[in-house]
Amino acid sequence: MFNHHKITLDWGGRELVLESGKVARQADGAVIATYGDTSVLATVVSAHAPKPGMDFFPLTVNYQEKFYAAGRIPGGFFKREGRPTEKETLTSRLIDRPIRPLFVDGYKNDTQVILSVLSYDMENDPDIVAMVAASAALTLSGVPFMGPIGGARVARLDGEFVLNPTNDQMEDTTLDLVVAGTTDAVLMVESEAKELDEKTMLDAVMFGHAGFQPVIDAIIQLAERCAKEPRNFQPEDLSELFDTMKGLAGDELAEAYKITTKIERQDAVGAAREKVMAALYPEGADNPVWTETQIKTVFKKLEASVVRGNILQTGGRIDGRDLSTVRQIESEVGVLPRTHGSSLFTRGETQAIVVATLGTGDDEQMIDGLDGLSYENFMLHYNFPPFSVGETGRIGSPGRREVGHGKLAWRAIHPMLPAKEEFPYTLRVVSEITESNGSSSMATVCGTSLALMDAGVPLKRPVAGIAMGLIKEGDEFAVLSDILGDEDHLGDMDFKVAGTADGITSLQMDIKIDGITEEIMSKALDQAKGGRLHILGEMAKALGEARDELGEFAPRIEQLQIPTDKIRDVIGSGGKVIREIVEKTGAKINIEDDGTVKVASADGKSIEAAIKWIRSITDDPEEGAIYQGTVVKTVDFGAFVNFFGPKDGLVHISQLAPQRVGKTTDIVKEGDKVWVKLLGFDDRGKVRLSMKVVDQETGEEIVEEAAE
Repeated sequence: MFNHHKITLDWGGRELVLESGKVARQADGAVIATYGDTSVLATVVSAHAPKPGMDFFPLTVNYQEKFYAAGRIPGGFFKREGRPTEKETLTSRLIDRPIRPLFVDGYKNDTQVILSVLSYDMENDPDIVAMVAASAALTLSGVPFMGPIGGARVARLDGEFVLNPTNDQMEDTTLDLVVAGTTDAVLMVESEAKELDEKTMLDAVMFGHAGFQPVIDAIIQLAERCAKEPRNFQPEDLSELFDTMKGLAGDELAEAYKITTKIERQDAVGAAREKVMAALYPEGADNPVWTETQIKTVFKKLEASVVRGNILQTGGRIDGRDLSTVRQIESEVGVLPRTHGSSLFTRGETQAIVVATLGTGDDEQMIDGLDGLSYENFMLHYNFPPFSVGETGRIGSPGRREVGHGKLAWRAIHPMLPAKEEFPYTLRVVSEITESNGSSSMATVCGTSLALMDAGVPLKRPVAGIAMGLIKEGDEFAVLSDILGDEDHLGDMDFKVAGTADGITSLQMDIKIDGITEEIMSKALDQAKGGRLHILGEMAKALGEARDELGEFAPRIEQLQIPTDKIRDVIGSGGKVIREIVEKTGAKINIEDDGTVKVASADGKSIEAAIKWIRSITDDPEEGAIYQGTVVKTVDFGAFVNFFGPKDGLVHISQLAPQRVGKTTDIVKEGDKVWVKLLGFDDRGKVRLSMKVVDQETGEEIVEEAAE
């Protein structure tokens, strides 16, 4: 007999149902959340003891989309779901980010949250449903999770905010924003916007925060009915170790964090760490008072105390800047000789080489997802090699962080791209991070904007990004512009804002504490605007707008429209005709169902030849026009000339030359190139051509002078 519990509420005009007790009962917590006809199962399992030697919280969130949920069978050879898609990876991160800060400090038991999409109605995106389900499952599980959280998507249609819009509504929105948080504060924001101002973005965040409060109430109601007993977990009291360590190395750490150069600072911090280990965990000691894991954990807290205290007390930062100053910026474009567009963007000790490549419709990315097959003509790939931080490490397929940073930069640039109809290219941008000390994702935004403009892509306006930080102790706080890596690790917030001079195109926020207020967010947005405008000004010194011409080695694409009933003629039986055009001209050709033909090549002559060939198939020859053709057959009464694609016409012997011609072959032979004028058509529709009225050297018509 199931101990089944259910909570139902009206949320954003649709019914949200939270159920527990029927499915996955051996997990610590399990909830099925259903919104419309989209259902997600969330399960939570957490080990009952920490892993030995673990000095961080091992939380894993796995979001999985099963094709059966949408009544589809996966494509590909194996016909089953394989490695996580980009959407699955991004949604896993989306859920991980707001729940991670709410586990009790010191909890280091291996914890896994698995989210499986069971049903998808093609209207309600499963990501928000999965976030709600995860929050509910954690709240029921008994693990030391200080939730619940809620989450919502916010769109902006006709100037009004819409809570949890349907997929159809998202096609017309100027804003796609996901916000998550608790009853009192915001924990996470992820968004793409079409140059909205700071106040509108802040209002959208607060609208979403208010919008998910009923969900938090519903999760609490469900927990009151069926939550498991809270685990008896008490964080270790390491205050004595902290005091001891501060006495040993507090002064050395304070001096180390006055060093402005990253590598030298790291060496000094490393020396302080070695001093602490030698004193508290000496090599060969039989029964040290403190474990290595405890010492590493407390050392991080001591580092944070030194850095945070100095910022709050003096306003001085690690590298000597004040709270709002952006590090020195250097921008270059055209740095690589054979690429279509390239840039080198350096901000302090963070640097990115960004390369833009232009392709044709054949290069679009095919995406097989729950919504079916779709195609993407803008790709942005971010790579973070270990040498960028002076380390060795694994090189392989991109991890979750690389996928997430690349998508953030994609969202920032995407609203500024020209419409596909205006600029029919596939765009791929690759950002290679060559140095990193704070916000390489925002360096990627800046470098991408420059590389695309260098390639001749007509961006509506240049885009720049800046990362903001936060130090908060009680009611006292400081907002930092252009944070360093150490300020990110030891601070309370990573707040990234990208946009143009006219508004915000992307906003991402992650909080390491239990949330921030509207006041802090407003200050961060205002401070970020000043920083963004400064960075745009520095970028403009290298390139302020897109080049007038495409890069030398980029393909050119020309478009033409042909009648739909002529598509078959251009393609030919089994593709014979179009293959011949491609082979002979060297151009790439793409024909769409509406008769739009795109012809691409790096060589303008190839495009011209291909278009001329296609026109000769689809257009009708014009009476009175002059064409160059090839003699395909000679007969006693004249010559047949192929002059317009597959079309042939007869040049009667009387039209071969101005003088009388006794024999056709005295004037032409098969294979000769000749100029002909289309005289018209006879009673049977046969084409009549003339050579004698056209100068065979120049192709110009011979105009007879009137007799005096």
